[in-house]
Formats: sequence, C-alpha cells, structure tokens
Amino acid sequence: MSEPIVEFRHITKKFPGIIANDDVSLTINKGEIFAVLGENGAGKSTLVSMLFGTYEPDGGEILIRGKKERIYSPRYASSLSIGMVHQHFRLVSNFSVAENIILGLEPERKLFGFIPYVDIEKANHDIAELSERYGLKINPEDVIENLNVASCQRVEILKMLYREAEILIFDEPTAVLTPQEIESFLDIVRSLRENGKTIILITHKLAEIKAAADRCAILNRGKLITVLDVESTSADEMARLMVGHDISFRTEKKPAVFGDVILDVQNMSVKSRTGLDAVKDVSFQIHAGEVFAVAGVSGNGQNELADSIAGLCPCSSGKITINGHDITRASVRERIEAGIAYIPEDRHNVGLVLDFTLRDNLPLRQYYTPKFSHKGVISRSSFVEYNRTLEKEYDIRSSQGGATIMRSMSGGNQQKAIIAREIDMQTPLIMFMQPTRGLDIGAVMNVRKQIIAERNRGAAVLLISLDLDEIIDCADTIAVIFNGRINKISPAEKISVDEIGLYMMGVKTA
Repeated sequence: MSEPIVEFRHITKKFPGIIANDDVSLTINKGEIFAVLGENGAGKSTLVSMLFGTYEPDGGEILIRGKKERIYSPRYASSLSIGMVHQHFRLVSNFSVAENIILGLEPERKLFGFIPYVDIEKANHDIAELSERYGLKINPEDVIENLNVASCQRVEILKMLYREAEILIFDEPTAVLTPQEIESFLDIVRSLRENGKTIILITHKLAEIKAAADRCAILNRGKLITVLDVESTSADEMARLMVGHDISFRTEKKPAVFGDVILDVQNMSVKSRTGLDAVKDVSFQIHAGEVFAVAGVSGNGQNELADSIAGLCPCSSGKITINGHDITRASVRERIEAGIAYIPEDRHNVGLVLDFTLRDNLPLRQYYTPKFSHKGVISRSSFVEYNRTLEKEYDIRSSQGGATIMRSMSGGNQQKAIIAREIDMQTPLIMFMQPTRGLDIGAVMNVRKQIIAERNRGAAVLLISLDLDEIIDCADTIAVIFNGRINKISPAEKISVDEIGLYMMGVKTA
C-alpha cells in the first residue's frame, strides 16, 4: 500500500474578490509523480504555494508524512525537505548562476584559519558537476541577466536539486523548454522518482502528464473536479474535464490568400548582449494574409530577430521595411505607429509593467491617442471601459477586475492581457513570440484561432515558437533558424516534421 507523504484536507484560500481554492482535499503518495491540471486561474499554483509556505490556507490543514504542519514560510518548507521551482523566476539578475543557486547555503572556508569567506570555486565546481549529471548544462559563472529565458529555467531547476529536497514541486517547468529539453527534463523527473523523490508537477501540457505522471488532479475555478489514474485516462478526457466541454486539438483554417508584402527583411544581422552575432544575414518577406512561422531550438537567434524588428535592439546591418517604409532606424513608437504589434517572449520584463493595474496595462500602446486622451489629458473612464471590453472578449480572469495589480495575476492571464492589447490594435503586422507559453490547452487553442483570425483579416503574422505542433497547426510558410541563420524557407505543406527537425539541428541545410 502506498504511503501518503502530503495530504491537503479541506483547503480553502481566498483573495479579494476570488476564492482561489475551495474545500480542496487530496493525497499525494511517497515516490509518485502527481500532476495538477487546470485552466489558467484554476488555483493550481495557489494550492502548491501553500505547500511551499508562500501562502497559508484560510481553512483546512496540510499534513506532511502524517503530521499536521503549519507551513508559514519557504524556509520552513525547506526544513521539511520541500523544494519548488516557480513559474516566474526567483533569481537575482546581477548575480552569477552559482551565486543564485547557493544563496542561503553558501559553502564557507576560513582565510588564515579564522576569517570566513564564500568558496565560490567549490560552488562553481559542484554546480557544473550537478548540471552535467542531470543534463541541464549551464556555465556556473554566467550572469543571470545575460541568459535567455530557457537558461534561467534551468537555473531554477538546479537551485532545487542543489538543496536535495525530497518533495519536489515543479510549477510549469517546461513552459520555455524545447522539445528536446522537455524530453530530457521528463527523464530527470522519472530518475528522481526512481531515487525515492516525490514529484508534484503543474503543467498545461497534457502530453507531458501522459508521458510522466502516475496520477492527476483536475481543478476548475478553485474546486477539485477529480483525481485520475493517468495511464487509464485519455488526453481528450483530461482536457474535457479541465475546461468543462469537448475541445478540438486542431485549428480549422481555409487556404491562405496572400496579398502585398507587408514586412520585408533584407540581409539583417543582429548582435547579442555579449557582442556576438546572434542573427546573421537573414532575409525574408511576409505577405498580408500569411502566417510566417520560425522554428528553431531555443537560443538560435529568435529573440534577437523579433526584438530587432520591434525596435528593442538595433540591427548591426541590413534593412527592415513595413509597407514599403524603411523602419531600420525607427524608434519603438515609430514602429508601433507604422503598424507593428508584438507579443514578446518575456512578458514580465518586456510585455508588462507589473506594478501597474490590469486597467493601466491594457492601453499602454495607445494611451496617448485620441481614443484615450484629449489635448494631453488622459481619460480614466476610457481606460475603465476598454478594460471591461477586453476582459470579456479575451476571458482575462482577475480577482479585482481592472484594479488588479498585474504581478498578482496568474501567468496565463498576464499572457492573455498582452495578447488582447496587441491584437486589438489591428495592425498590418503582428508578431507572436512564444504566444502560448504558460497557457492551458483551452487558452492555447483560442490563441491559435486568434492567430488564424488575424491572418484571415489580412494581417501579416510572424509566429516564433518552440512548439512544433503549434507551428504545423498555424503556419502557411515555415522558416527554420539555426545558429542565427535561416536554414530553410518552405510552404508549410511541403515540409515534414522530420525535415524541420533536421534543419533545426543543423544536420540539413538548404
């Protein structure tokens, strides 16, 4: 008989205007991989955050190894051998990888036998060895602010592994990983289970649950719907229980009708923050009514490509035009006014002002236009009405409506807010960079429908995604990027998934 290691008994957690968890009771057994599934805002992260001590329940109790515990802080959770990788990174940006991982557990040595100092060389050595062991290769001496999102995720995972926790909580751990990295991560999870660890896995990706989890709890609007045996339950059934209705995993679209060239990129090169060439002599065009998708393994220049078109970083050479107008040296605002909308990969540092309310984030691109201001004076009532419209149209869920502080919202609802803001501008060019990262399956399919709707209204769509299924589902044209160069451009129907994979890895070139 399985031995319970974590028990939630009648857990209730309330925030202003919302019940995040409503009388939730479930048991997690020692040595199993237990998945928690639900829509954005269903209460998944809140539930496990109480296990890690970020919040305390308003009602109910938590038992660890059969003993009732008041888990009042993450430090106390760590003393119970509980570790957590958060959906949103908890890293010090100007510290190195090693400094972040050892923070609070610094290895000390004594200078002259009595002056203590941190043995960073030992830390670097231990972390390099740990990252190699678990297939999460990363340089311990790299500074966090110079890393891409996928590398920061690896640091978070290593931080927990370094602390040798027995109960390991992963909140959306693969949201920014490539297919290859995801498979490697799932291998790590299985290995941890074989070594007696208990894994709690929060993910929107049904395929990952089917591949790794033993059991799965499904939450909907704070309530526990059921706990399922994963092996005997289909992904379709899980999706239906999660969203409350049947859902299609394919996006319906009519054949594309291309119009004029909207975006023309010629011989563009872009340097990374470290001064290396991240994008190398790239040329392509996107027409009105076309979804042009860029596939590639993370870190091959996708971020720099999109940021350069959006004006967030300069291109070192080449030319960018939109509707025939040269915007190569234009400011961000000039590019917005020329007709560019951009959903960035990094929603926290680029997409949102986290300490603003939802109401103030939604008009950020247009607040100075006549729609929201008159003679330089902003109309707050127009903000309120705009917020109500987009909340309803895009199903943005928050505890206090437009007055909700952005950082307090779930990652999925933050993403919905950005997508709503950018799509509503109705621009000739819209760029989607990892648009469904952190979204549940229902929201994923809605975003894909919105991408196709933008294409159908005649917009040029640039889609950059690590999700090959998403690219295959949405693209009219597929470009594959490797080591900063476009290896291949092909009509979507004329290239196979296997071919895309070969181009992505640089095994095959055009």
